[in-house]
Order: sequence, then structure tokens, then C-alpha cells
Amino acid sequence: MRIGQPGQIVLIGSGETAPNMQSVYHALFQQFKPPVRVAILETPAGFEPNSHHVAAQIGTYLEHHLQNFAPQVTIVPARKRGTAFSPDDPALLEPLYEADVIFIGPGSPSYAVRQLRDSVTWHTLRALHRQGTALIFASAGVLALSTQTLPIYEIYKVGEDLHWKSGLDFFVDFGLSLIFVPHWNNNDGGDVVDTNRCYMGQERFAQLLGLLPGGADSHTIVGIDEKTALIFDLAQATCHVLGTGSVTIGRSGQNQQVANRAKFSIHTLGDFRLPDGHAGISEDIWQRSTTNASRAGGQETQASLPAEVQRLLDARQAARAGKDWRASDDLRNQLATLGWRVLDTSSGQVVERSEVG
Repeated sequence: MRIGQPGQIVLIGSGETAPNMQSVYHALFQQFKPPVRVAILETPAGFEPNSHHVAAQIGTYLEHHLQNFAPQVTIVPARKRGTAFSPDDPALLEPLYEADVIFIGPGSPSYAVRQLRDSVTWHTLRALHRQGTALIFASAGVLALSTQTLPIYEIYKVGEDLHWKSGLDFFVDFGLSLIFVPHWNNNDGGDVVDTNRCYMGQERFAQLLGLLPGGADSHTIVGIDEKTALIFDLAQATCHVLGTGSVTIGRSGQNQQVANRAKFSIHTLGDFRLPDGHAGISEDIWQRSTTNASRAGGQETQASLPAEVQRLLDARQAARAGKDWRASDDLRNQLATLGWRVLDTSSGQVVERSEVG
């Protein structure tokens, strides 16, 4: 995991087990040393009798299509509060502490919000992410992240009046008010019914924008096409689009389309900032997450690094930013002498203990 930096976040518009998604997972997994440990939360589908099977399908896909990374998949059955599989049960969370990547996928977005809001699982996930754990959200998981969540099943399947529900608001910690809409370009309805904008259609979606608390201009709408991923690198303040489609950003009444493989500044989405330490996370959960995360795979968090090692890493990062490659190599050698191996990945420095002498 990256040192003293939040992990990457991958949002998948649909098709998390489609063949073309392999490149998305590859882009994320390459920053970790195999075996890559993945924890899959059942929560969004926890109301379904086969929620374990839903999560297991994702695990099987990763094991079969990402064999070069030797993924080790654990399913976390944090299904429903008040049961033996409650998201508030710390005993269920051990796989999260050991994970390089945490995956939250299909199910019901409104159910996911009800089960995760202010839960031990949710705050632990936030703490681990700030310490370098990567996060993947797909379909219902993407919707649940939003400031306001689109209750797709209630409207599209049950016929409730158009409305929004308060979401998990994950990005508020980073100064952003974001509403994510996966399945942005869906066309399952063909010529019969407009099903884009996550099955709402353009006419109903325009009405929904008018119902947003505070008005549409107080939020940024992020539409993610089918079989397309939006990758957040918060440490570098950049976003990257991968997949077969594009991402549409709606802000202050203007829409901007970002094509496949394009990168853009995260400041395009609003007044981005990194949070201070564990602001908004209890001391107990932060310390537990720090202690456990520092044990995972021999890869170290900032809190567990010796001060001299951290100083050399910071100096090397500055040298690389200034393209002073000689100084960068010299600092790498100094770290090796101290017993630390540095790997340069597409998403930053990764450090781990090495054998000396």
C-alpha cells in the first residue's frame, strides 16, 4: 500500500465481471505485491438469500482472470444489522484489516446505505482507505457512495414517486458533494423505453435533478457508462477513465464528457482537499485499523515506519517530482541499506521490508 496516502478508488458503472473489466482490475492490482488480498462485502445484497453467491461470483472472476496477481479472496458476510451477520460486529471485520482491496458491489443501494451508515464496518473501511487500502465499488455500491442516492428499485421496480435518499456521502471527507449515476448510457429498453441514466430515462432524470436538496447546482453529477470505470487517485488528485465508454460530469448546469483512457484533475469535481488525519473517524476505530493494517503482508503504513525511513521516502518523492533521478536512486540505496525495498508503481511509492545481509 502507498505510504501515508489514501488508496485508489475504482467506481464501475456496470459489468464488474465482464471480460473487458480485466484491464481495470489490472491497473489497480499492479500496485500491490502478489498475492493481492481482496475482501468482498456482501452488504448491498445482504437482503437476498443468495448474497454469498453474488459475492462469490465476483471472487471467482478475480481468481480466474487476474491469476498473475494470485488474488486471495475472502467474503465478508456483513449482511444485516441486528443479526448474527451485523455490519456492527467487529469480529466479522478481520479480513478487512488484511485486505489490499475492499470490494462493494451489486444489490440495493438504499439497503446498503441503511446497513452501512455509521456502522463499524463503514468507519473501518474509511479508516483503512486513508491508510492505503484500495476500494472498488460497482453498481449499487457506486450509487450508495453518493451524497444523495438514487433509489432505483423503489422507483423503477416498485413505482414510487421520484425522490432521493440520503447516501453514505463518502467524498464529503474530501470536500466534494458528488452524486454518482452508474448505467449512465444503458439502453436495455431499446426503442420502446428510455432506460439510460440508470433506468430513469432522460425525462425523469431531469425531474430528479430538480428535486435534489439544495438544488442541482450544489452537487456534482458523475455519470459512468456501462462497462466503464472511473479511477480516483486521491493522493495525486487525478481521475482516470477506463473501459468501453465515457464519464459525464455535470456541474453548475454544464455537462463535460470525459473519454475512455482520458485523465482529468479531481478539482474538476469541486473543491477537493485531503482530510486531516483521522478527522471524522473515532480514535478507537482509527487505532485498531492502524495496528491491524500495519501487519498486512509486511507492507507498512506511515504510522508504523521509522522516522528516518519516512524522511528518506519523502525526500525521494520530492526528488522524483523534480526529475532528479540520481538523487532518487541514491535515496533508494540508502533505504535498501536500512533494510527497506522501494517499488515505483503507476500510483506511487510502495515500501516493504527486505532481507539485509
